[in-house]
Amino acid sequence: MIVTKTTEVITEPEESVVILKPQAAPRKYDIVYQNLITFGYWHLAAIYGLYLCFTELKWATMAFGFLLFVAAEIGITAGAHRLWAHKTYKAKLPLEILLMIMNSIAFQNTATDWVRDHRLHHKYCDTDADPHNATRGMFYSHVGWLLVRKHPDVKGRGKTIEMSDIYNNPVLRFQKKYAIPFIGMVCFGLPTFIPVYCWGESWSNAWHLNMLRYVLNLNVTFMVNSVAHIYGNKPYDKSIQAAQNLLVSASTFGEGFHNYHHVFPWDYRAAELGNNCLNLTTKFIDFFAAIGWAYDLKAVSQEMIEKRAKRTGDGTNLWGWEDKDLSKEMKSMTPILFAKSE
Repeated sequence: MIVTKTTEVITEPEESVVILKPQAAPRKYDIVYQNLITFGYWHLAAIYGLYLCFTELKWATMAFGFLLFVAAEIGITAGAHRLWAHKTYKAKLPLEILLMIMNSIAFQNTATDWVRDHRLHHKYCDTDADPHNATRGMFYSHVGWLLVRKHPDVKGRGKTIEMSDIYNNPVLRFQKKYAIPFIGMVCFGLPTFIPVYCWGESWSNAWHLNMLRYVLNLNVTFMVNSVAHIYGNKPYDKSIQAAQNLLVSASTFGEGFHNYHHVFPWDYRAAELGNNCLNLTTKFIDFFAAIGWAYDLKAVSQEMIEKRAKRTGDGTNLWGWEDKDLSKEMKSMTPILFAKSE
């Protein structure tokens, strides 16, 4: 971890979380057919885009698509998630605008909607008040929740979530007010237009490559809600469903250290190894902290992490720090170690 003068080390929890047992009461699913058709088209177009990668697409178009994928994902992880949903750090106006644009490339509703759903998810995790309740299974928590009407508990509890900081944010108010033209332009319009006019890609190829990029962004983010709530280790709290999953961490640039994140949601690193190679989002925030655009970074103290792991963790050691043959130099590469239960 890069420790800056503006990093705040948290030694005591600063927010309360409602701890409820996972539950999924019987319900009748009311399918939203418009969403079903839309998601169906996006995925079919993405499959064709993948085919074009091996047949017709230019290398410049594929490289451009990859850059958009990275930008969009960080717009979710560093923007909607760590900055706006959890307030794990603060950002000056230029960085907020940049993150809002990157978040718009991802198009997972507006950041305002994303934050409301995510705060609700943390407060009522894996219950019927959780928008993507993982207790209902992999498909539901991955994408099914977007294909059906919201559970009444989600609607009711959602009205109680504190959102004044988001509603009063001028950057997010702009995105919400001009969502259709602005998000439509940066997520779909420009990514199609630029390859056509800058290096002569065909309209069809540019469109379908962008569909592939967009669908990949959706699904790797959805993996945090599904895969990371079903598969993985639980070094910090074995009683919750959120788990550590390296595949998810690699795909989402650091969001798969999910057991840690649900125990310490105010940590800007969202991980116990904030500066490792799987956590590009932390490196992004650290860079902007170094140039003064990000500040008041919050991090959990090593002592608190180790105590919590010993008290409620499952005793697993994801990275092998318990290995007695591991050199002191290797251990010193990270300031925070997994503690193994006795």
